[in-house]
Amino acid sequence: MTEEFLMRLDEGMLEYFRDIAQEMTERFGVSHAEAVARINERYGDTEIGPYPDVMGHEMPEFWAYGLYYRPDAQGRLPSGDEDADADIDESALEVRPAPPADSSAWTLPRS
Repeated sequence: MTEEFLMRLDEGMLEYFRDIAQEMTERFGVSHAEAVARINERYGDTEIGPYPDVMGHEMPEFWAYGLYYRPDAQGRLPSGDEDADADIDESALEVRPAPPADSSAWTLPRS
């Protein structure tokens, strides 16, 4: 466990999860604290292996989209690959709600 993430991570996976959080802040405009809370809410109880955990076989933006959006009616989410995502209307996707304010997923001060 680190001060920001609830799961135990080696240095490689810590960097990887920080990259996922950065993707969310850059792509969706959420704060770093919210991005970390979204990650903690989803993966906080998950045992993550050392880098490269199976998650590392996808780019961080793949996980960022799944943490921020709900899948469309066909069960699809953008992956961060423009060609593969060409037929997905990102503007029509529903944003997942952030974790509740009293959730333990919030490990960083909200700005």
